[in-house]
Amino acid sequence: MTTGSAARAVEELRNSMINGELAPGSRLSETSLTGPLGVSRNTLREAFSTLIEEGLLVRQPHRGVFVASLSPAQIADIYRVRVLLECTALSQAPTDPPRAAGLRAAVTDAGRARDNGDWRGVGTANMHFHEQIVALAGSPRLDAWMRQLTAELRLAFVAAPDPEALHRPFVQMNDDIATLYEAGEAEQAAETLREYLLTSERVVLGNLP
Repeated sequence: MTTGSAARAVEELRNSMINGELAPGSRLSETSLTGPLGVSRNTLREAFSTLIEEGLLVRQPHRGVFVASLSPAQIADIYRVRVLLECTALSQAPTDPPRAAGLRAAVTDAGRARDNGDWRGVGTANMHFHEQIVALAGSPRLDAWMRQLTAELRLAFVAAPDPEALHRPFVQMNDDIATLYEAGEAEQAAETLREYLLTSERVVLGNLP
């Protein structure tokens, strides 16, 4: 079982991935991380082991620990899981009253970042939007699984050579999905999301270097 300190380190490192701060292939130095994370080397190694099990990090013999790079097959598998998880959560979410505050906040954040030309910020807001879709199910277990998925997927986003081309189309799509849900059209929102995810998968795979 991961200790409390290691669990906090795992969450901070995972957040760094979701926020686009750690690029695939980056080497993680124990010396440079123990201070900022406030943990010992043993605790950091425990956190590394958890993230390696999750597929977010890889250990290379005699070289160290690195942020994982995803293959096209891994990305396609993530999208299959996302379609099942997100579309089900959205189609079954209560709409009277709708629980749209988290969705709308993420849309607003994405629009603000887009207007400022902050495409990494747009990507982070997009991750939060999809986490909020799953949060509609009201399941802490599903929330935890989704955070792992979004961390993995963000590694593919960070690897894309043109973040604006990758993220710009989905700002409006997120707004459209939130608007449908706010209007009580959960089933239509879920169907729109399904098409969105299929499009997103093609775009992400097409943007791989």
